[in-house]
Amino acid sequence: MRKTQLHGHWLCLLAGVFAQTIASEAPAQSYPSKPIRIVVGFSPGGGTDVTARLVAQKLSIELGQSVVVENRTGASGIIAGDYVARQPADGYTLLMVASTTLINAVLRGKSLEPDFAPVTLVTTAPLVLVVHPSVPARNVKQLIALARSRPGALVFGSDGVGGTTHLAFEQFSEMAKVKLVHVPYKGAGDSVVAVVSGQVDMNMASAPATLPLLRAGKYRALAVSSEKRYSLLPSIPSISEAALPGFNLISFFGLLAPKAMPKDIVARVNAAVSKVVNTPELIEAINKQGMEAQTNSPEQFTEFMRTMSAQIARLGKSSGIELK
Repeated sequence: MRKTQLHGHWLCLLAGVFAQTIASEAPAQSYPSKPIRIVVGFSPGGGTDVTARLVAQKLSIELGQSVVVENRTGASGIIAGDYVARQPADGYTLLMVASTTLINAVLRGKSLEPDFAPVTLVTTAPLVLVVHPSVPARNVKQLIALARSRPGALVFGSDGVGGTTHLAFEQFSEMAKVKLVHVPYKGAGDSVVAVVSGQVDMNMASAPATLPLLRAGKYRALAVSSEKRYSLLPSIPSISEAALPGFNLISFFGLLAPKAMPKDIVARVNAAVSKVVNTPELIEAINKQGMEAQTNSPEQFTEFMRTMSAQIARLGKSSGIELK
C-alpha cells in the first residue's frame, strides 16, 4: 500500500512539473494573439517616431498581427516610459526608447533598468562635429590647438542643457583639455542652423540633423563621435581616430519592454525585430534617415545601456550638469 501511495505521489509531482512547463511555454507559443503597440515618447515625424513606424510596418508582417505606433509625448520621453512600465508585461506594449530619454533619466538620478527589460538595439548614429567655414581648423587636432590658444573664445551650440551634444562637448573638453563656451538651443535643428548663421563656431549634432546642411555645403565636418567611422560618411574620421583615442558617444533607438516580461517572449520579439531590421529594404530606409541598422541580443543591449548610463553619470558629475 505504501509503495502504491509513493508511486501516486511521484506521479502527481511529475504531472505538476509537466503542467508548469506547458504553462511557461504557452505564452511564447501563442504570442502574439492580438495587436501590439510600440509607444513613442516624441511627436510624429521625429526620428524616434519614424524609426518606430518603419519597424512596426515590417513587424506586422513578420508576426502576423497588427503593430501600431502610439505617441505619448512629453518630458523627453519620460512620460511614455512611465506609461509603458505600468503596462502588463505580456509583450503587447513596447517602448521605442531614444538615447535622449536615457540621458534625461540618468541626469535626474534615475535608472531605466529597474522598470524595463531591454529587447534589442534598433539603430545607432554618431554625432557629427561640424564647424562654421570661418573657423580656421581643417581637422580635430587643429581645432584642439585653436581652442587651447584661445581659452573660452570658441562657442558651441547644443540641443539643450544635458542633451547629447552638451555631453559630447563636455567629454571633448575634458579629454582635449580645452575650455569652450556653451550656448543651448531648444533642439538639434536650431543648434545646427546656429552654426550656419555664424551664431556659434561649432556643433556636434546627430547625423540625421546634420547631414542635409552638410551635403548642402553650409558647414565643414571634421569628425564623427562614434569610435569607428560612420558608413554614411566614410571619408570623415572619428574623433577617437583623429585625436582623442577612446572618445565614443552616440545616439541610438532601441526597444524596451516592461520589466517582468517573460524571457521567451523577449526572445521572440528580439528575433522578429532583428530579422526585419536587417533586411536590405529596412537597412536602406534607416540609412535614408541618417542612421545605421544595428540589432543585438537582450543581454548585449542591457550591457550597452549600463555602459552608456555610467558614461552619462560620470560626465554629468564631472561637468556639474544636473536636471531637475
